[in-house]
Amino acid sequence: MNRTFSDCSSCGRLMLLVGVLVAAPLTVLPFYPGDIIYMLSFLIPAAGSMILGAILCLFGKQDGDGGLEWRSSIQRSSLTVLFAWFWGIFVGAVPFVISRQLTILQALFESVSGWTTTGLSVMDVTVTPKIFLFHRSFMQFCGGLGFVMMMVMFVSGKQSMNLFTAEGHPDKLMPNLKKTAQTVFAMYSCLLIAGTAAYRIAGMELFDAIMHTMCALSTGGFSTRLNSIGEYNSFSIEIITIFLMLTGTTNFAALLLLAKRKWRQFIGVSEVRFMFLLLLIFVPLTAISLSHGLGISFAQGLRKSSFDIVSALSTTGYSTMSYTSWPPAAIGILILMMIIGGGMGSTAGGLKLSRVYIMLRLAALDIRKRLSPTRNVEAPVYGKAQGKTPIDSSLAADTTGFAVCYMGLFITGSLLTTVTAGCGLTEGMFEFASALGTVGLSIGLTGPSTGAGTLIVEMFGMVLGRLEIFLVIIGFYSGINILRQGFNRKL
Repeated sequence: MNRTFSDCSSCGRLMLLVGVLVAAPLTVLPFYPGDIIYMLSFLIPAAGSMILGAILCLFGKQDGDGGLEWRSSIQRSSLTVLFAWFWGIFVGAVPFVISRQLTILQALFESVSGWTTTGLSVMDVTVTPKIFLFHRSFMQFCGGLGFVMMMVMFVSGKQSMNLFTAEGHPDKLMPNLKKTAQTVFAMYSCLLIAGTAAYRIAGMELFDAIMHTMCALSTGGFSTRLNSIGEYNSFSIEIITIFLMLTGTTNFAALLLLAKRKWRQFIGVSEVRFMFLLLLIFVPLTAISLSHGLGISFAQGLRKSSFDIVSALSTTGYSTMSYTSWPPAAIGILILMMIIGGGMGSTAGGLKLSRVYIMLRLAALDIRKRLSPTRNVEAPVYGKAQGKTPIDSSLAADTTGFAVCYMGLFITGSLLTTVTAGCGLTEGMFEFASALGTVGLSIGLTGPSTGAGTLIVEMFGMVLGRLEIFLVIIGFYSGINILRQGFNRKL
């Protein structure tokens, strides 16, 4: 089969999937019949996506000569994945526009924030219909898994592995890719049931329990309450949320080790140990800062810092209080946690724990070499769920290259945010670190009245953060290459 038509078939299947996912909120109508007035708002984009997807699937089965030359399968896969995400963002925004819940730009922002599992929002949840609250949370739940992973659960082809890797899934948990996706979904579903049950026992309403569990596991952060988890003022709910956030930010391969009760191998995963080390250091430091800066007891500060540091590091974005009164030191720690982010191969964003761990290991090794008179050569390794992995020159170059690009984007986006929002540098850094790290915490800049410029800057940050920069660059390059080839052929 011609590669061009194979790509069309992959895009078609992804469009079919997007249509099904956007239609999912209709399942709440039997429980909230008053929302039936919004049925067409979901049926129109869902049906349109499925029809167009079916046409592309049929088109992809035909033989022919597209005449396009690809330099690598990475370019093809990146463009297909990029198309799927942009199509999902577009279709996911349409229900908000048709129902007049949001303007076009606000709808796109909410959709981007949903699918990328960020959690920044421009909606007033106190007046938002239940069907739209479900739509937001369900986008985050599915966005955490990714469109490609959800597609290969049911159907996989020759290109599936390339698409799976391009979307940011580094590990195969099973020998078969389809079984890998099904295993991840099974774990996800079991945790959804367990989290919902725990929230119900803690006193949360069933609808809210399902929504908060979906968003905590996907490290998303959309809430059905105006003041997020803080509105409940419940220690048990905060503990449950912390557990779900830590679970969501842990590598799926490491979670599988836990499911198999391989405790020693789980503890041997470097990023898991590094995550708990960071929490052990920065939770008490933040608690001290809060107790002095806000005039509260150390115990109260420890409760606040434990929740919000986990929320920032896991890139979830749930909060227990406003950050406008937080002391600068505590704000700085939150920014640092959002930049570091969660585990590789999880639903989290940020630089990722493994990359930061590798860079710190390399820095420590370099210092040790300079101090050692014998100049001993060491071969550093780091623990993955699959076992020890050497930190070779290729891995070091990839890690450093990504980190440089990420920090460059962070600096640029922070400066642009200060310009568009008219805020100070600290506020701009906080808000853009949240967008780029797909966190969702806000210092007060993002909301229903946020200007268009700030929303656009944050949307770029969210997309680049979720798709890890290089996929977006390669995808756009491939798209431009297609247009150039098509233009040359016409000439």
